[in-house]
Amino acid sequence: MIVFARAPLRGRVKTRLAAAIGDEAALEAHRALLRATAGVAASLLGHPEFGAGSVELCIDGEDADGECAALARSLGLRLGRQQGEDLGARMHSALARALQDGRLPVLLGSDCPALQAADLLEALAALRRNDAVFAPAEDGGYVLVGLARECPALFQGLAWGGAEVMEQTRARLRAAGIRWTELRTLWDVDRHEDWLRWRGACDAQA
Repeated sequence: MIVFARAPLRGRVKTRLAAAIGDEAALEAHRALLRATAGVAASLLGHPEFGAGSVELCIDGEDADGECAALARSLGLRLGRQQGEDLGARMHSALARALQDGRLPVLLGSDCPALQAADLLEALAALRRNDAVFAPAEDGGYVLVGLARECPALFQGLAWGGAEVMEQTRARLRAAGIRWTELRTLWDVDRHEDWLRWRGACDAQA
């Protein structure tokens, strides 16, 4: 299990959201979402269906204050670094590295508050029967991807953050003859309306 996230640096995270609520509030939102997502992933450690699997917090950017390292230690996660020139290259690199180590990797973003441990277990189960698994996002992207074999074409030349990412990915899956499963469609926090939705969900649970 690989949690993909940017290091929590003011002005470098949740930039679309920051345009509406400011850099400091966007940074705090990023931190809260990251802690929640990492916690959900960490809840699989020791789960019988997860076995001896590990969870990695894989970050982009400098963890100068050790914030990500401290979060990883507190939850029993490994801390890794993203490698690659763009998001697609970084995702492919992380998944390929795990596959080469003989693992079945599932990679998830850090800003989907609706993602639950049951979704992650469903992704792992699907990956044992198929070549790939995805959890589509309401905005046209996806919040989770898992691979049983490498397919670099899935991550090259896409307009990341655009509304056609999942549809373009489906076309590439079909062209490559890859069998895949799609989980339930979820939503992530990128825009002001997503932040308001998340705040409303948090208030309802309080």
